[in-house]
Amino acid sequence: MMQITDLNKEQQIAPLFRLGFRPFFLAGALFSVIAILLWLLLYRGAINFQPLGGGYWWHIHEMIFGFGCAIIAGFLLTAVQNWTGMPGVKGKVLAGLFFVWLLGRLCLIFPEVLGPTLSTAIDLAFLPCVAFILAKPILAVKQYRNLFFVPLLTIFTIANAEMHASIYYPNSISTQYAGYAGVMLVTLLISVMVGRVAPMFTANGTNTTKVVTPAWLDKVTNGSLALVTILLLLHPLIGVNNFYIGVILIIAGVFQAMRWLRWRPWITLGVPLLWSLHLSIKALAYGLILLGLSYLIAEIPTNHVWHLITVGGIGGVILAMISRVSLGHTGRTLQPPKLMSLAFGAMVLAGLVRSFGPWGFPEKTMMFIDISGFLWLLSFGLFIVYYGPMLLKSRADGRPG
Repeated sequence: MMQITDLNKEQQIAPLFRLGFRPFFLAGALFSVIAILLWLLLYRGAINFQPLGGGYWWHIHEMIFGFGCAIIAGFLLTAVQNWTGMPGVKGKVLAGLFFVWLLGRLCLIFPEVLGPTLSTAIDLAFLPCVAFILAKPILAVKQYRNLFFVPLLTIFTIANAEMHASIYYPNSISTQYAGYAGVMLVTLLISVMVGRVAPMFTANGTNTTKVVTPAWLDKVTNGSLALVTILLLLHPLIGVNNFYIGVILIIAGVFQAMRWLRWRPWITLGVPLLWSLHLSIKALAYGLILLGLSYLIAEIPTNHVWHLITVGGIGGVILAMISRVSLGHTGRTLQPPKLMSLAFGAMVLAGLVRSFGPWGFPEKTMMFIDISGFLWLLSFGLFIVYYGPMLLKSRADGRPG
C-alpha cells in the first residue's frame, strides 16, 4: 500500500510542487503554446530573434526535449509513486528539478546571456537528474521491470547531446536525423506506456472486459520502434540507407495498428478521455506506415508526413493522457470539461492539416501551417484554462499529492 504523507507537512508545500505531474504538465503545456506561437511568427518573418542553433533547430529541439520531455518527466515522476508505493518527489527537490528544466528553456531562447556552451550544458543536465530521481525508489524496492525507463532517459540524453552537437559540428552530425531520433524515442516511450494503460483505461471507462495484448505483439511493436531509433541515432557513424528505415517504419506502424485494433477503439466513442487517446494512437500508427512509405516513394513528402506523428499522434496522446492523469491525481472524477472534446478533436485535425494540406496544395503551405498552429494553440490553450486551476490547488478530496 502506498505510504501516505502527513497532511500537515503536505499543506506546507505549495500545491504546484506536491507531485511531479503538477509543474511539468502545466508548464509543459504553457511552453508548447509559447514555442508554437514564436515559431509561427519566426517562420513568417514577423519577429527576428536568434535562439540557440537558429529557428529551425530550436523549433525541433524544443518540441521534443523542451515540451515533450517535460510531459514525460511529469508522468514518470508521478507514476513511480504508484509503481513502488513510495512517496513521489515533491517540495524543494521537485522545485529544483523544475528550475533546471525552466532554466534550460530560457538559456536556449537567450543563448547570449550565458553563452552557447554553458547553455548546452544546462539543457543537457535535466534528463540525467530526472533519471537519478526516478531510479532511487525503483532500486529501493527492486522493481526492475520499471527500471527500463532509466536507461531510456539516458538514451534521450544521448539524442539531446547529438542535437546539440549538430550545432557545433554541422558537417558531421545532421540536425534532421538527430531530431528524427528524438521523435522516435518519444514515440517508443508512448508506445510502451499506452500498451500498459490503454487496455485498462478502455475496460474501466466502458465497463467491459480488459483485452490482454499478446506479449509477442508488444515486443514486435516496440522492438521495431527501438530498432529504427537506434539506426537514426547511429546515422552520424554508420549512415543508414533510407530503404531500411522505410521498411522498419512500415512494420512498426502495421503492428501498432494491429495492437490498437485489438483494444476495440470503436467502443470508446462516447467517452472523450478514451476516444481522444485511441484516435491519437491511430494517427501514430498510420503516420508510421505513411512515413515509411515516404522513404520508399519519392512523391510522398517526408518532411510533412512527420507531423502526422508529432502533432496528431504524439501531441494528441499527450493531451489525452495529461487530461486524464490530472483529473485522477487531483482527486476529481474522470469527466473532463465539455470543451476539452473540442481540444481533443482540434489536435488530431491539426496533425491532418499540417501533413496533408502542404502535400496536396504546396503553394498554400504557409496557410496550412498557420491553421495547424492555431489548432495546437486552441487545444493546449483550453487545457491550460481548465486544468491550470486544478494543478495550482490542493486535491479536491483532501488527500496528499
